[in-house]
Parts: sequence; structure tokens; C-alpha cells
Amino acid sequence: MELYFAPMEGLTDYIYRRIHRRFFPGVDRYFTPFLSPTQNHIFPPRELKQVLPENNRDVPLTPQLLTKNAADFLWAASALADMGYEEVNLNAGCPSGTVTAKGKGAGLLADRDALRRLLDGIFSAAPPVRVSVKTRLGIRDPEEFGPILDIYNDYPVSQLIIHPRTKAEMYGGGVHLDAFAKALAASRALVCYNGDVRAPADIRALAARSPDLDAVMIGRGLVADPALVCRVHGNAPDRETLRRFHEELCGAYCEAFGGPGSAIHRMKAVWTLMLPSFQGGEAYAKQLGKTRKWSDLLALTGKVLDELPPAEPPAVSPFEREH
Repeated sequence: MELYFAPMEGLTDYIYRRIHRRFFPGVDRYFTPFLSPTQNHIFPPRELKQVLPENNRDVPLTPQLLTKNAADFLWAASALADMGYEEVNLNAGCPSGTVTAKGKGAGLLADRDALRRLLDGIFSAAPPVRVSVKTRLGIRDPEEFGPILDIYNDYPVSQLIIHPRTKAEMYGGGVHLDAFAKALAASRALVCYNGDVRAPADIRALAARSPDLDAVMIGRGLVADPALVCRVHGNAPDRETLRRFHEELCGAYCEAFGGPGSAIHRMKAVWTLMLPSFQGGEAYAKQLGKTRKWSDLLALTGKVLDELPPAEPPAVSPFEREH
């Protein structure tokens, strides 16, 4: 079973991916935060940086596309194939209101006829790359996924990455494991699980629960604990490795953003997720939120890295099969 790093807007850019790969090897595939191809058929400079091969050396990467237009998808897929990519991922899972209001992301699931027309347009043109899909279960009810899966099953989707929540549920509440199990059994494509994976025990429990699972995708849990996949493979790095990872990330963002004034916002976003992975880390959340100076950020994160032990994982994974 493979392990993927989920696309996370404003976090897992090419700088983060490249440095993470060097310090914490073991992730089988990284996914870009979504690119939004338009009728202009030009990648904006900010998006182009994310997929340029020279920015992703030694990083196994799948670009993700957010669109409801087959022609725009096919242009981007062809451009990415020319860069050497062999797979692209269609985003049918983003629950953000600004995205779904345009009929994109999870908004694609609200109109099944439109979803079918999009997939018809994509696959009838024989795209030059494999096409995987990242999806949710529906808009409001997990039962919506049955007819949605019937549509996916009519096309040569290379892999279906399923986040077992609806658009309305966003990232709150529990995941629908029973609905996921039904989807896994009925899918003609390989299936990847995504959602609420935070510890090695969660991955082991998912593998035990679903032996036919092809992959697990991890997002927030892997930013919170950059060494999570290393721990799955039995290669837990020491605290010094985490400290050097943090220092190199800080330096790279300062260079890329022209100084600490802009880099501080990115590092605060990273540390908002990382703090709970340390015992007592949540107590620093308010201080982190109020931090405005780079020196104060380094002092706070240095204190956490020097003094706080790792948080204890839950005694029982929420993915453990019920007895």
C-alpha cells in the first residue's frame, strides 16, 4: 500500500515538498495544490512554479487540476505531459464555497449530468496522461455516492481518491467508513483513502480494515508530524532532524518571499498544524497567532523544539474495526 502527501493550498508548495522529501523520505507520491486552467491556456507564473520539473527534482509528483471544462483540462494535461508528467488528478473534492459555487471541486457532484459530460469530454479525447480523481461522497448525504460512483466506473479513471465526507460536512465530524467500504468494493478503479489520518496506527488500522486498499493519502496529519511516514516504515528520525527541517524551511521561504516579513505568514500556517503534535503545544497557539516579528517566531518555535516532547498518539485508532 502506497502513502501519499495530500495537496494543501498555502502549505505544500514546491519549496515545502522538496525540503520534506530530503529530510523525511518515504512518501510515495506528492500532489500539488490545485492548478486552475482557464480558456487562456497559460499557466500563471505562480502556478507554473509549482510544476516546473527543475523545482521538483527527485519528488514523485502528480499535478492536480481544478476545472469543470474538458477543453481546459485537456490543454493542461497535454502541457504537463510535455513536462514529463504521466498522471494528472481531477479535483472533485474541494468543499470551499468559493470553489463549489462555480461548479468546480466538490461542486461537480451537484450536477451528475455535468460531471458525466466533463468526463466524456476528457476521456473521449484520449488524454496523454493517466487521469485520477479526488472526490467526496456528495453534497449533503453519503448515499449520493452510489450514482456518482456509477459515473466514475464508466471511465478509465486510474485511481479514485475518496475523502469519505460530503461537501456540506467540510472537515468536521467523523468520516463515513461504511460508505467508504461500499465504495471500495464497488469501484472499478484503484482506490485511495483520504481523511483524518494522524498516526501510524491509523494507517495500520486502515490496511487491516481494507486489505484491497491501494493507497492512503495524508494531509494535515503529515504537516503536523512531518516524520509520520518515516514512523510507519520504522525509521523515526531524531529531534535534531526536525530542527534542521524547520531551519531549512525558514531559510527557503525567506529567500523565496524576499525576507521574513512575508515568510512569517507561511511558517505560522505550518506551525498552527504542528503545535498539537507536541505535548502542551496547544498552549502556544494563542501566542503563535499574535506573533508579528520573525525573531519572536523563531524564539517560540525554538522553545517548542527544545523543550516539549512529542504528543502521545491515541491508545486506539478511530479506524480500528469494531468488534
